[in-house]
Amino acid sequence: MVVLIFLIVTYLLFCFTLKPLFEKAGIEGNKAWIPWVNFKEAFKMVGDKPNRVWWLLFPIYNLFVYIGLCIDIVRSFGRYSFADSAQAFIYAPFIFFNIGKDPKSKYVGPTLKLEKEYHDRITEAQRKNDLVTLKRLDAANPYKKGMLREWTEAAVFAIFAAAFIRMFLIEAYQIPTSSMEGSLLVGDYLFVSKANYGIRTPETVAMVPLVHNRMPFFDGESYFKWPKLPYFRLPALEKIKRNDPVVFNYPEGDSVYFDPQRTWTIYDVRRDPAKAQFTVNKPLTVRPVDKEDHYIKRCVAIAGDTFEIRNREVFINGKATVAPRFVQFTYIVSNPDGAVNMSSFDDWGISPEDVLDVQGNNMALILNNEQIEKLKSQNPNIRIEPYKIPDRPLFPYDTAHFKGFSVDNYGPLWIPKKGATLKISQDNIAAYRRVISVYEGNKLEEKAGKIFINGKEASEYTFKYDYYWMMGDNRHNSEDSRYWGFVPETHIVGKPLFIWFSTKYADMKKGIRWNRIFTSANK
Repeated sequence: MVVLIFLIVTYLLFCFTLKPLFEKAGIEGNKAWIPWVNFKEAFKMVGDKPNRVWWLLFPIYNLFVYIGLCIDIVRSFGRYSFADSAQAFIYAPFIFFNIGKDPKSKYVGPTLKLEKEYHDRITEAQRKNDLVTLKRLDAANPYKKGMLREWTEAAVFAIFAAAFIRMFLIEAYQIPTSSMEGSLLVGDYLFVSKANYGIRTPETVAMVPLVHNRMPFFDGESYFKWPKLPYFRLPALEKIKRNDPVVFNYPEGDSVYFDPQRTWTIYDVRRDPAKAQFTVNKPLTVRPVDKEDHYIKRCVAIAGDTFEIRNREVFINGKATVAPRFVQFTYIVSNPDGAVNMSSFDDWGISPEDVLDVQGNNMALILNNEQIEKLKSQNPNIRIEPYKIPDRPLFPYDTAHFKGFSVDNYGPLWIPKKGATLKISQDNIAAYRRVISVYEGNKLEEKAGKIFINGKEASEYTFKYDYYWMMGDNRHNSEDSRYWGFVPETHIVGKPLFIWFSTKYADMKKGIRWNRIFTSANK
């Protein structure tokens, strides 16, 4: 709503300040208030084709068209300086108002035509080798820019265009961990579309361009928390489907302790006080949603699903699902004939991170089904047995009401859906406590076994957003929804498109994976 109000106010100010400019240019002033007509007249006023107005219908590109038009309007009134162009670039109604109320500001003509005519005169003088005329034209050239300004404008435009594309359309990401290994490998570089699941307007407005959340070479964040915009998302090109890989902002990344090795959240420390040793002398940083760290996982359950894991197999709404082709688990590999031959591991895609432990002829390995078959073909006597992951605390961290939850046997758990109403009580509130209070912004209190939402006792709750359940394909080596719960739609960033570059284990010295370049990121 705030974004819409800002756009409406800006448009009204544009019309209001354009009216006196039209009048100075000999155009009927009231046309500035007529939608579509005002822009057609503005294009004619600067010497451009009026049918350029149709480009204003194309999202994203229309902003560049609008900014260019505003700069040309200013130049049509003899305002050629860098400061004038900068004002038109940042917020045009301000300089329009200044020109309109200044009696000395006159309309000098359609700037695009005048500039072309002036450059034609220079070209003609050069053709005739008329040095006197050429020198005079060069000295009086109102369109001439110094080298510093040329470079500055080019740099500003390049940074703005790159930042704009990165913010709204496509961004490059690198896979830093093995949690999606098998499908996406450490060292893969992806292009991610932010339009497929709906372009999300940024919450953070004032920031360093092309930097996500930490300043390189400086110990600090790269943005200001104010001013900020509320959550808003344009219509999606497609819905998130089960088994889609998705990039999202880490749901528990709102309060973190930054460390060069890894980022710890305040929730990590609260659940395991031993982790406090890693946060000593590190300030707690509170981040807005769009500046939380990026994660990539596979969406295994969508809003409204009931999710469950039975003996490593995922069930959705009571039905077994087809696992991703390269899904991985941990196994104990034993070779009675001697040490396991590791010479082919690299060719088989078994990375150093997949080798968890080696003790004599026994190894703990993270493997997918194809790698298991290759190991067996190496020696028919090799034994490969599933490794039982030790019990550990898991979301929703309430063993009294959510019993038997483990990495390989989990649920059932219902995924919140927008508009759906759920009965809530002490039996299930642990799973939805953060959803209600943090993601949906309510005041949640629990007193004497009763639940209060915004000061009123509640026995049910209707959800505002859709939520998703994300898991890594490396099922035993992935921090995912089993540890931090649901991913709200407000945290969805985009859809991975393709791998544009890939290095072995994120190290150029170890080689380039040529067979992965320009391949699909949704294998």
